[in-house]
Amino acid sequence: MTQAPEVRDELQSDLGWALGVMLRAYAKGAGHVIAGVPGGPRGYQVLTAAVSGAEGTQLALANKLGIDRTVMTYLLDDLEQAGLIERRPDPADRRARRIVATDAGRATMCELQGKLAHVESRVLSALDEAERELFRALLRRAATRVDEHDPVADACTVVDQFAASPVSSPAASPASSASSAASSPAASAGASRRRRKGQI
Repeated sequence: MTQAPEVRDELQSDLGWALGVMLRAYAKGAGHVIAGVPGGPRGYQVLTAAVSGAEGTQLALANKLGIDRTVMTYLLDDLEQAGLIERRPDPADRRARRIVATDAGRATMCELQGKLAHVESRVLSALDEAERELFRALLRRAATRVDEHDPVADACTVVDQFAASPVSSPAASPASSASSAASSPAASAGASRRRRKGQI
């Protein structure tokens, strides 16, 4: 249904509408890119951490990403079976396991990052390169300040909470629809985790 011009103008001045449209477009594109990664969005996060080497052990990685340890075990099993990561004994504690990306895992991450950059370019296609850099910088500054007061563990949590939040403004209703579409990859991963834990 086509909206009246005055309604469209009102929506375009609404921050919630703008954020919802951007999140929907990016999440939809990113969802297609990482659909083939074992574990979906969570698997992608684990692989990213393994490639960076930021969180070495399985327990530290689970705590950092806010993933249940049982779910983390399933994710690592799937990623290891796909040849993307390895679990090696920690030299400092032989009872612990360090998560290390394989050559195939690093190559996969490079490919995924290239595709995600293309998704970002499409989402920001209305802006020229200078405007994109300014937009990223301002958005990052605003997001960092908000996160200081109300931190979240990861991007999946952001999308889940956005989808679950009530929308009180009638003008923001398109953002509500956007959040539902945007949450689909993370929501599917969440349902899969709950099924594995016997919660569904």
